[in-house]
Amino acid sequence: MSELTLNIIRLGILALLWAFVFSVVGALRGDLYGTRVLTRSGGRPERGAGRAPRAARRGPQTLAVVAGSLRGTTVPLNEAGLLIGRNPECSLVLTDDYASGRHLRLYLGPDGVWYADDLDSTNGTFINNQRIGTGHRLEVGTQIRIGQTVLELQR
Repeated sequence: MSELTLNIIRLGILALLWAFVFSVVGALRGDLYGTRVLTRSGGRPERGAGRAPRAARRGPQTLAVVAGSLRGTTVPLNEAGLLIGRNPECSLVLTDDYASGRHLRLYLGPDGVWYADDLDSTNGTFINNQRIGTGHRLEVGTQIRIGQTVLELQR
């Protein structure tokens, strides 16, 4: 082989080695400092945008964590619904090892009743010790279990 070919191969290997080092440092940085959480504050809300329909006001108003590492945390329910999981984009970010990135979605149906959809999570979502799929109806006092975390809908 010519000397030029050997030098090109050496530079290529050196470039790959540095790319590997930077990727390892990036992964370690993410593990040490965590992911960056973006604020969800938009602009000024529109007039009447925060008001729920009459049927929703009679039903559950908040979602409370009653068991697990986030015990005592409450999240207000709003018309946009809630996304629950381990990803920072979720409305309620769980620290449970058994939760998926995007685990569960709670939403207000057209009839003013709250529903839950399991988002094809690995370990499942349970209500009354039964694994749920999509379109499960929720009432006040319903307890939802995701791994070791138990959530409850409250007024």
